[in-house]
Amino acid sequence: MAETDDIQALTFEQALAELEAIVAKLESGQAPLDDSIRLYERGAQLKDHCEARLDAARLRVEKIVVGAQGAPGTEPAEFG
Repeated sequence: MAETDDIQALTFEQALAELEAIVAKLESGQAPLDDSIRLYERGAQLKDHCEARLDAARLRVEKIVVGAQGAPGTEPAEFG
């Protein structure tokens, strides 16, 4: 549970940087099997954390959209 707790404390940028480092290490094929499995599990947790942070940011953006007439309102945010 401690590993999950430390992931929750990471910013989106920190989690993404760690995830990118894990992907690079796994793609290199240099990690032993046990390490690869552990890295993959950590990477999956980091991916989930990043997705949750993005979802929270999307909801915040939707709440602060200002309409064409200057009136505050909400609209669905479009990303990508």
